Parts: sequence; C-alpha cells; structure tokens
Amino acid sequence: MTLLVLVGPAGVGKGSVVKEILDRNIDFMLSVSATTRDPRPGESEGVHYYFISKDEFEGLVKSGRLLEWAQVHQDHYYGTPISELEKAERLGRHLVLEIDLQGARQIRGRIKNAVSVFLLPPSLEELEARLRGRGTETESQIQTRLETARTELAAASEFDYQIVNDSLSETAKEIVSLVRRH
Repeated sequence: MTLLVLVGPAGVGKGSVVKEILDRNIDFMLSVSATTRDPRPGESEGVHYYFISKDEFEGLVKSGRLLEWAQVHQDHYYGTPISELEKAERLGRHLVLEIDLQGARQIRGRIKNAVSVFLLPPSLEELEARLRGRGTETESQIQTRLETARTELAAASEFDYQIVNDSLSETAKEIVSLVRRH
C-alpha cells in the first residue's frame, strides 16, 4: 500500500487523472475527505465527503485523527481522516489523496514514504484555456485561480515528481507506474 499525494492548480485536470486511475486500476482507491460544509445536490455521505459538524471536526483535529486539514475561506473545514489510510491498508490498495498544497505539506511532515506528485499544465496559457473552458467560474474567479496557480507552480519542486498533464491517459499511466515502483 502506497499513499499517493496528488496536487496541482485548479484546472490542471487532477480530477480527470484520478478518475482515469481509478477506472483502470482496481488496486487504487480515492480517499474521502471530511468537511463541515453541507452536502451539495448529488453528493452522498461517505462517497463524496463525510459531512460532520464543526465540533466533530475539531475533535478529530485535537485527537490527531486527521492526516491533514485546512480551514477554507474562513467558513468550513476540510481534512483527510486517518481512517481512510487504515481502510486502504486493510484492503491492500494504494490510497489517492487529491489535495491542496497546504495539505500536502502537512502530510510530508507526517508520512515519510508517501509518493507526492505535482501535476503541471503544459503552459499557463493552456491552464487559463482549461479554466475558461469549464465555464464554471466568473472572470474574477478565473483571475484568482490563475494567481493562486502561480504560487502553487512555484512550489512544484517540493514534490517527488512533477508531471505535465498534456495527455490524460499517459499521465495516469505514468503516475500508476511510479506508485507501483515505489
């Protein structure tokens, strides 16, 4: 069992790469995060997130039962329960964490043998085109995401591997190969 930490800027295709890995490799599973926010339409408990109260979340933090966690937009908490790692170990599967830079840094301090991968866009122009192509953000949100991406891209060298996501299937194959060699 290997813990795979996958990070990259919004729009780089993390979700698509993870879906490709999971669809083609039964020995991989995606970690389910805990959050204090309410479920969105179509989200299911234990599938998309564990929806818990702020008090429950703070209890997990205090008891050290989270691999990583963050407060997002000063409104809600998100974190990865250690129970997800324990579940992957029991099942003999590689655990995929699709998280942000802050969470990855926390994990690096706790799990020394994790494999960390930073997904890079082919270029900033391509990243912007992907963000615009999603049609889910306002112009202001796109500019904020691009500014955040510049900060995140500057941290790519902190990761074990940096992979340019210019081909979904090839990127997924490369990541699976890295994890299996580990």
